[in-house]
Amino acid sequence: MVESNLGSMSRETTPSASNQDMKADASYQEVNHVSTARDAAEPGQYGTDKYGRPLVEIDPAAESRLCRKIDLYVIPTVSLLYLFCFLDRANIGNARIAGMDKDLNFKGYDYNQILSCFYISYVIFEIPCTLACKWMGPGWFIPATSLGFGIASIGTAFVHSVPAICVVRFILGIFEAGMLPGIAYYLSRWYRRSELSFRLALYIVMAPLAGAFGGLLASAILKLSHFGSLTEWKMIFAIEGIITCGLALVSFLTLTDRPETAMWLSQDEKDLAIARIKSERVGASEVLDKIDTKKTMLGIFNPVTLATSFIFLLDNITVQGLAFFAPTIVRTIYPKNSIISVQLHTVPPYVVGAFFTLLFPFLSWRLDKRNIFFIISAPLMMAGYIMFLASENSSVRYGATFLIASGATAFGALCNAQVSANVVSDTARSAAIGTNVMFGNIGGLISTWSFLPFDGPDFPIGNGLNLATSSTILLCSIALLWWMTRNNKHRDGKNIDKELEGLDQRRIEELDWKHPAFKWKP
Repeated sequence: MVESNLGSMSRETTPSASNQDMKADASYQEVNHVSTARDAAEPGQYGTDKYGRPLVEIDPAAESRLCRKIDLYVIPTVSLLYLFCFLDRANIGNARIAGMDKDLNFKGYDYNQILSCFYISYVIFEIPCTLACKWMGPGWFIPATSLGFGIASIGTAFVHSVPAICVVRFILGIFEAGMLPGIAYYLSRWYRRSELSFRLALYIVMAPLAGAFGGLLASAILKLSHFGSLTEWKMIFAIEGIITCGLALVSFLTLTDRPETAMWLSQDEKDLAIARIKSERVGASEVLDKIDTKKTMLGIFNPVTLATSFIFLLDNITVQGLAFFAPTIVRTIYPKNSIISVQLHTVPPYVVGAFFTLLFPFLSWRLDKRNIFFIISAPLMMAGYIMFLASENSSVRYGATFLIASGATAFGALCNAQVSANVVSDTARSAAIGTNVMFGNIGGLISTWSFLPFDGPDFPIGNGLNLATSSTILLCSIALLWWMTRNNKHRDGKNIDKELEGLDQRRIEELDWKHPAFKWKP
């Protein structure tokens, strides 16, 4: 199944510095014997030689069968949880036009302040929650945080004032903060760099589908006369929150933490799952390392992480703005339609957005490229906002929402896959993903103030801001691709043997993306 003529590694475990040096040197020696997946999966064994070449050759057929099995057991649970994560966040937009603003006596900027409370806690707890996910293990963290935001959603149904809903939304932000980066980090334990973007898309597509499904579900719920003692908009929060709690409890039983603990994998499959991930991590001798401050900082301050995170920030101004304000915007396009009709009109743009959320990451998977799809997506968003600003025709404006959703929604998968691909260690990866999503939710915080009451019904400020951000995304994406290509050419000229001379295994692993054999993956 798995062969190599590049050798396996020393099994010396003596902790002295001199023996560590010997172990690192022995790891990189080329010897002529077969190295199995089980050898490569063992702790202390390198996955690549010092030039970044894999030490095992993996049978594509066996790997394909393994991927299909992982897809079947891992993706459905996290996708359903993320669907209701996004529903519990965005259902406030549906509740607003269903009477919440009147019942709670919204005035001025009350709605914007309520939305901001969610993002303040979301941003503050983003990186801590991602590191907590690594510390606890995703198999426990993701179900626990899902249960928390489900309870918070139910609590929203019982608020009677603006300050009360602000508190509940702040709590909701704490529990949801680790969800998107936590799942992205979790999937990076199972999938190769090229595979990750499409697998991320399989759950991130639930965000635009939540926009579509949320409108349909809200319409169906509003047809009920009551739910217990609750009526109208309160039923939306209660029913969706109860469903979330039920899914969270089930996921405690169904979510497998990592390949080593998967009862549904044979030992050979576990070894293969570990070996194939390790084969892409230059200078790494284990897939799951301990939390380390130096590696955490390398993950956060990685130049590709910071640049990609800024792009995700700009994109999230659009994505989150659509989630919270799409019903309001559609209501201004069709002011004479019923509330249920307005809810239903928000569905088609999200369906088209969901298609592109899968299409671009699928192509990214096949090409093992991510940055180019940033460049392709941005003009779609730009065209949509130009249409909205330039025309007063209802059909043109409604058509613009389709273009905007098509360009904006794929960035969640692509950006998280990009930062994941451009670090080495598991610790740096969790920090990089947490940083990316934290920046993205700073964009979400900005989005809560992008569509202001006095700006309606045309919202020139909000739409002008989004035209500016999508234009900046295009320029930044081109600049990032240029820099990564240029820096890789510079890395080609490095003397790897000289730069690694005298370094033991621990110090080599601490290099992470600063390892001389590491190359940026655009």
